[in-house]
Amino acid sequence: MKYRNSSSRLISGNPRRRSNSSSANTRVATNPNLQHADQSSSAAKPSTNHPLTQNPLPTRAIHNIRPKFGQCYGDPITRWCHERGVHVEAELGEVGGKEGAHACGVRTDPDEAVEFVTATGVDALAVAVGSSHAMHSRTARLDTDLIARLAAKVPVPLVLHGSSGVPDEGLRAAVDHGMTKINIATRLNVRMTAAIRTTLTADPTLADPRKYLVPARSAIQSEVEHFLHLLT
Repeated sequence: MKYRNSSSRLISGNPRRRSNSSSANTRVATNPNLQHADQSSSAAKPSTNHPLTQNPLPTRAIHNIRPKFGQCYGDPITRWCHERGVHVEAELGEVGGKEGAHACGVRTDPDEAVEFVTATGVDALAVAVGSSHAMHSRTARLDTDLIARLAAKVPVPLVLHGSSGVPDEGLRAAVDHGMTKINIATRLNVRMTAAIRTTLTADPTLADPRKYLVPARSAIQSEVEHFLHLLT
């Protein structure tokens, strides 16, 4: 198999080790910080040169890679990241959406998934089981039988991308059948934007962002609480 480095990464660590430019935030944050730069154009190795990974305290980072025939990364990238305390998440199969970043229609094969994980040594695997990135409607139908077969064979945690387009019962079923990590972003964007739009429509003269960001944050919080109760 051949792989290419993907365009997203997830980095976490001690916020107090950040640069002075974010000192206002570091004084407030006392818990481990999490940063997700999704679909960035950075290569895998430079992405780990982040202040959050440059400290003596334990840090965790996840760098996502996706396989693509024609370029060979995969195992060298995983090994390089592991030497620096970075966890690697890969996507195998094709999850649709994201403005053409992925082609629809290719589900993850369990045997190929085992081969891929063994070959690369990745720490988590995002699989294509019927979801699609950036969906606004929650109409995606997951192949729970495939999820169960993947969970039974793949030796690392399974990740669901495109979860915003899956209805509540589908997400709950995904977890029940073996899905470990559920990625949700678009749903939060939709809730935030709707709250801002409602506030500005009610008062077209409003220009103070503090006035429309408060309900936007509340909308996100409500949605996050909903998913936490649903999935835990």
